[in-house]
Amino acid sequence: MQAKSMEAAQPAAEAAAGLPHNIIVENRRSVTATGITRIVSYDEFSATLETQQGTLVIGGKGIQVSELSIQTGELKIFGQIEYLQYSEPTQSAGGFFRRLAR
Repeated sequence: MQAKSMEAAQPAAEAAAGLPHNIIVENRRSVTATGITRIVSYDEFSATLETQQGTLVIGGKGIQVSELSIQTGELKIFGQIEYLQYSEPTQSAGGFFRRLAR
């Protein structure tokens, strides 16, 4: 199945940037997450989300991204939740010209 990619509008990222990041998992069938700044991608097996505290991957089977509130950064995901995984935010190594100067 082909992965879908979504970019949140700039105001959505700014609105969610100042909000706390929380996750509620209910019976391993639904996840409500707040403080989401961007949906990087999703398909039926995983959703990759950007938060202030790093990239969050929610994986399982039959994953469906249901709602994303632009004002609150709240996201709802349904499916059979098997794992939640964080990775640290990536730091930019500089622009194109900085890499050329090395």
